[in-house]
Amino acid sequence: MRYLVLIVAALLACHGALAQSQEPGTFITTYAKEHHFNGSILIQKRGEPIFAESFGQANIAFKVPNTQQTAYKIASITKLFTSVLVLQLYEQGKIDLSQSIKTYLPDYAGEAGARVSIHQLLNHTSGLPSYDGVSSAAAAIRDGIPVYQTPYTSDQLLTKYCSGNLINAPGKVFNYNNADYVVLGKIIERLYGKSYEQVLKEKILQPLQLNNTGMLHQGEVIDGLADTYFYRDDRKILSADLPVYPENWYAAGAMYSTTGDLLKFSNALFGLKLIRRATLDHMIKSGLDDYGYGLWSYETKIKGKKHPVVKRPGSIMGAQTQLFHVLDQDITIILLGNTGTLDTDVFVAEIAKNVVD
Repeated sequence: MRYLVLIVAALLACHGALAQSQEPGTFITTYAKEHHFNGSILIQKRGEPIFAESFGQANIAFKVPNTQQTAYKIASITKLFTSVLVLQLYEQGKIDLSQSIKTYLPDYAGEAGARVSIHQLLNHTSGLPSYDGVSSAAAAIRDGIPVYQTPYTSDQLLTKYCSGNLINAPGKVFNYNNADYVVLGKIIERLYGKSYEQVLKEKILQPLQLNNTGMLHQGEVIDGLADTYFYRDDRKILSADLPVYPENWYAAGAMYSTTGDLLKFSNALFGLKLIRRATLDHMIKSGLDDYGYGLWSYETKIKGKKHPVVKRPGSIMGAQTQLFHVLDQDITIILLGNTGTLDTDVFVAEIAKNVVD
């Protein structure tokens, strides 16, 4: 009888452990289906993958399913790659974060040139105005998105949209905008004497073997890239994204990737393979609006305890993405979506509640 009791106890313990391990997956699957999530999710906890699943379709018309090999437009997760490239230059002694734009772009024409520092560009306190000019989906449907529907070179973007008058005193106001990271992209190009795309390949993509990651170009077809769809409130349907030149998002939002590649990137970043510990600490030190360099950094309360997290979301029409890392538990959540059907900030926070100990 004693041995029978031990066997039963062992079986119950195994069942309890299995149920606990399945609980996050059950929640994610249920939430994804209830909110019509289309995309892929990959979760790693202390170096081990604990969840990997894809939902919905990469192409709705042809009913092509999303998979873990599907590539997605990652929108502003691009900014995290850009900030890493800048901080690598900082570690090489080629950039002083306290120096001004004109130190590295002497022909920069705007008033920000002598007044705005690299630090202020990285943490969105430059005072430069946002040039997107889109107040809502309804306005974009009615008026289009002029900045992204005309082909521009990165030089033209810098001159036309990132060299205007300041709207705030540098360092005083957090104002999330793409102009800051367009300027940073041009500084990277100037210091390396190469295109942003080439530097990105040489310094991050090739060393980490991110073979399914790169820059989007309107004239190129990317193998396995999911189409993107945004939700139209006026017609209550999903529609194909408005026509744009994705390269116009440049160093602020023009990249694509897969869940697996982004997990490799995250592991390299937080595993100190891309920048040193002191530099990473500087990167994730939160400033105004809890923003560091290319990411948000803050504490969140889960199960009665505070946990430090960093988050890098991305959102461009149907491209809805998240790179979420819980620092003290070594948990990384990669969420890449191709339809604008739910709030991914809420979704990724709920996922974290289910996987944190």
